[in-house]
This record gives sequence, structure tokens and C-alpha cells, in this order.
Amino acid sequence: MSVLESIALLGATLLVVGTVFPAISRNPTVALTLQAAGIALIGSGGALVLFGAPLIGAEFRSSLDPALGIDGLTGFFLATLALVAVPALIFSRDYLAGVKRSRALVALCGLFLISLVGVVVARDPSLFLASWELMTLVPATAILVRRSDATVRRAVYVYLAVTHLGGVGVWICVLALAHYGALDNPAALAAHGSALQAFIIAAAIVGFGTKAGLMPLHSWLPRAHPVAPSHISALMSGVMIKVALYGLIRVLFEWAAPPPLWVGFVILGLGLLSSLGGVLYALMQRDLKRLLAFSSIENVGIVALGLGASILFSSQGDTTWAAIAFAAALLHIVNHAVFKTLLFLVAGAFERAAGSLDLDQIGGLLRRMPWTGGAFLVGSMAIAGVPPLNGFASEWLTLQALIHVALGPSLGIGVAGAVGAAALAATAALAVFCFVKVVGLVLLGPARRVEVETAVEAPPATRGALVFLAGCCVALGAIPGLLIPSLMELAPQPRTLANGPGLAIPGTGSLPSPWLLFGLLALTGLLWRLRGSKRSAPVPSWACGQRIEPSLSWRSAGFTKPLRLTLEAVFRPQREIVAIREHGQLQSLRYRSEIPHLFDTLLYRPIQRGALRGALIARRLQSGSVRAYAAYLLALLLALLVLARIGAIG
Repeated sequence: MSVLESIALLGATLLVVGTVFPAISRNPTVALTLQAAGIALIGSGGALVLFGAPLIGAEFRSSLDPALGIDGLTGFFLATLALVAVPALIFSRDYLAGVKRSRALVALCGLFLISLVGVVVARDPSLFLASWELMTLVPATAILVRRSDATVRRAVYVYLAVTHLGGVGVWICVLALAHYGALDNPAALAAHGSALQAFIIAAAIVGFGTKAGLMPLHSWLPRAHPVAPSHISALMSGVMIKVALYGLIRVLFEWAAPPPLWVGFVILGLGLLSSLGGVLYALMQRDLKRLLAFSSIENVGIVALGLGASILFSSQGDTTWAAIAFAAALLHIVNHAVFKTLLFLVAGAFERAAGSLDLDQIGGLLRRMPWTGGAFLVGSMAIAGVPPLNGFASEWLTLQALIHVALGPSLGIGVAGAVGAAALAATAALAVFCFVKVVGLVLLGPARRVEVETAVEAPPATRGALVFLAGCCVALGAIPGLLIPSLMELAPQPRTLANGPGLAIPGTGSLPSPWLLFGLLALTGLLWRLRGSKRSAPVPSWACGQRIEPSLSWRSAGFTKPLRLTLEAVFRPQREIVAIREHGQLQSLRYRSEIPHLFDTLLYRPIQRGALRGALIARRLQSGSVRAYAAYLLALLLALLVLARIGAIG
């Protein structure tokens, strides 16, 4: 057994022991420590394979014999999982303190990590599908263990229903690939024609795209993520939806490769819809975790834009830019995992300290929780694509790829690239708008409730986890050029670039990320020095003679109203105004507004009504009469005989 295999085996052992430990001990700290150590060792082994160490374990096989293995792509996802899971586990120690059923939540968190690892290390269809189903069921269980009110049960029901219906595509795709021997020999699929390849790819897009949260298959995501415990939400948004992208990448770029041109257009279109739709709906949210959930849809769309661009480049024979676009998608996967985990964990800390995540009911937390608020500020800047943080690096590289698609020789592909580039630029601008609103309402201004005024800083371990993730946002943005060459080698047709901290891309300008960071730090230091040592006494704010009341402060709707009015035909807001009068005199007004989710109202609800009507008709067939059931069987038998006869004649 090699050293790498020993490291991976030790990590898996510690992770399993940490998962079962809560059943025999009341101290969850030991279990969380074992889980963190185990996933850190597994991630370390994956990182070593990513950066050139020998592959571990078996290759993919189409038989049902269980097998495990780690190649470069698996190593990348394991390293990403470890990078965000270890801080999430450290955070959960204080977050779960005093929570009912905390031991069950600790065990479920470990089981969730095992399922995530299982999906990416599986090398046979049986273990892959078993881990996939476990990855779906464990978060639902954790949500219900933490909360079981009617709203949460409804959210979990939608999550399980949508992901399992969409997950049928995963089963069809994987089992069909195994049946035709394409898991261990991708060339075998080509011998059965393009129609079979198109069917498998379509099933993969539906199945994996549903779990990844691509629009319009995303309906479960903004419901399930907000109601989960914050460390589970962080893993769901930071890693679980990325594991779904792992499966989609395997199908499109390996098992069913090379994909036809139409697949590139479809993936690009889904990315465009998800990125723009996700950020627009995020802007309209008042609940912080629901806003972050819609933002995850946006960022999955950005990854899809990179993957779609890679397929379009491959169709034109431009393997270098295909590898660059592929690397841009992977870079955004790890970047989004880091800053979205950070933001969900900070949301959990804010909820514990302030008692609410309603953006209109918080305010002023940066003064009361400077470390946690500072980490939230870094994460918000990263997700908004502010240079030189990590979100900017991957979005800049994806934008360069889309621009080069637009400049290609084919008119149709060029138009698709231009539309994709415009959509990404608009998404980046709206993301800045969105998180300016969030930072202003959450961190700045006066406290709007008594609970916020008495909020205290998070415990040291929690602060350490958050500061570590914030540091990763800075580091990944400062030195992306050290990671891009290794990611390009994971492309179907590997290519490489010069290795360096900044990004130097052929045919375009470079991104000197380290110098941007140094310049920003120098400017910040200069401004800090020039600010002066004397501080003037605070003076009351002037509001045109009106008393300053928290209830009159800016609200979420105030920030977004101009955009909401501009896009009123798209959002279709619903408003309700109730006037209360006594003796003909107006006493008070009650105003309520809501932005309906159009995919629910126009797509899912009609489907739901049709399904319920069909179920009602089917229920009428359950008469309870043995004679009726015998007649059904006889009619079915006669129909099969007729079909068999027609087939024999034909």
C-alpha cells in the first residue's frame, strides 16, 4: 500500500469513527474533531493527486463490483470539500452548543460528508448511485431533526420530490452508460449511434442539473437551504451542488464525450438563465439565507457558462481555449465553495447573535461583531466579484473565454458567446448591487432591534473558522495562476500555461492579481495614515428636522425598488393595501408586497395540478372489486398480444 493510499484510508477511518462516535459519547467535540481530521486527510490525498501524485485505487468500471479510486478530477473535488468542510465542522461546535439533538446532527453531518466523498471516489455504478441517494436523504433528515414545523416539512417535501424526480435522469444516465460499457470504455458509446448519446446526455442534464440547481430545475434549492442548520446549508450550497456538477462533467467530458454542438448551446443557455435569474431573484429577497440560496443558483450558472464555452471551443478544434474555459469553470467551483460556505456560516452566527436574518430587522452588526462582520464583508466582496478577491479571478477568466467564443469563426457560435458574455457582465453588475444592499442593511447603520444592540462577538473557534475562509478568498484571488495550469490539465484534451501567481492568458490581457492586492493594501495603509489621530466628537444626524427612528431607516425594498419597477413585467409583483377606517376617517394603512416565483406559478404549479388530476383519475380505478382488477389484467394482456402480433407482421 502506497503512502497516499495509507493517508486516504486513515482519513476515511477517522471520518467513519467520528460519525458513529456520537452514539457512544455525549461529547460532540471529539466527534467533530475526528470528522475534521478525517476529511482533512482525505482532502490532502486528493490535493496531492491533483498536483501530480500517482492515481489512487481503481479505474472506472461498468460492472457492479464496488470499487474506489482517486484521479485528478476527483482529487480536485476532495480538496475543495476538505477546504470548506473543516471550517464548517469547527464552526458547528459552538453553533450546536445547547441545541436539542445536537449529537444526532453531528452524526448526520459526518454521514453527509461520507456520502459526498462516496460520490466522487466511486468507480462503479452501484456505489455511485448509493452514495448519490444518501447525499440526498441525509440533509433532509438533518433539517427535520433540527426543525419540524409545517413550513420546514413542506420545504423538505419539495426538496425530496423535485430532486428524486429529477434524479431519475441520473439513474437512467449511469445505468445506461454501464450497460453499454461506457464507464470504463467511453468509445463504446459511439458505436451505438448519436441518438443514444443524445438520450444519455439529456438524462444527465436533467438529473445532475436538478441537484446542481440550474434553472428551471432549481425549485427545491431556495426552499431547502434556508431552513437547514447553517453548517449543513454551507455544505449543501458549498459542496453538494458542486458534486452534482462533478457528475455532469464526468458525463459530458468523459463518459459520453465528445458531446455534440447542441449540448454546448444548451449548457450555455442554462447557464445564462441561471446566472441572470438567480441574481435577479436574490436581489428581491429579505431573508439573508434565502438570498444566499438564490445566489448559489447564480454562481452555478456562471460555472455552466464556462462549461458551455469549453464545449463550443472543442467543437471548433480550439483545444487551448477549451482547456482555459474548463479551468475557469473549475476555478469558480472552488471559489464559490469557499465564499458561499463563509457567508452561510456567518449567517448562522448572525442568527444566533441577533435572533433574525430578516434584512430589515438587523443593522449595525459590524460594530458589535467586528471579526464576524469583517469576514462577512470579505465574503460579500468576493461573491460580488470585487477585485482582487477570488470571485473576480474566476469570473474574469470565464468572461475572457466567452469573449473569445464571440470572436470565433462561426457566426452562430459567435452570437452565443456574445450573448453569454453580455449575460455574465450583467450578472456581475447585479451581484455588486445585491451585496451592496446586503452589506448596508446588515453591517452598517443603526441597530433596528434590541436583540441586535445586545449582540456579542462569536466565540474564538468560530471566529477562527470564518477568518480562515476569508483568508482563502484573498489567497485564491491573489494567486490564481498557481492553480490554473493544474486545472487545465484536467480537461479532456489537456493544455497548460506558464505557472505564476498572476494569470497570463494567450490572446488577451493578463490579470496581475498579486500586484492588485499589494496596491490595494498600500492604498488602504496610506488612507489609514492620512486619516489623522484626532477624532471629532460625534454629532447627531440631520434628517430635515425629523426624529431618527429605526423604523424609518432604509429597507431592502427601498434599495431594489427602481430595478423592480423597471422589470415589473418580468417580476409581476403582487401588492395588497388595506385601509382601516373608523367613522369615515382613515386610521391606518397596512401594505404588503410579494415577488412571486414565476417558475413556480407558470411551470411547477400547472404540472402539480395536472399530476393531482391524473392521480385522482387513477384512484378511481381502485374500486376494490376483484372482477374489475381481473378485467384490467385481461385488457392489458389483449393489448400486449395485439402489439406482439403487429410487431411480428411488421
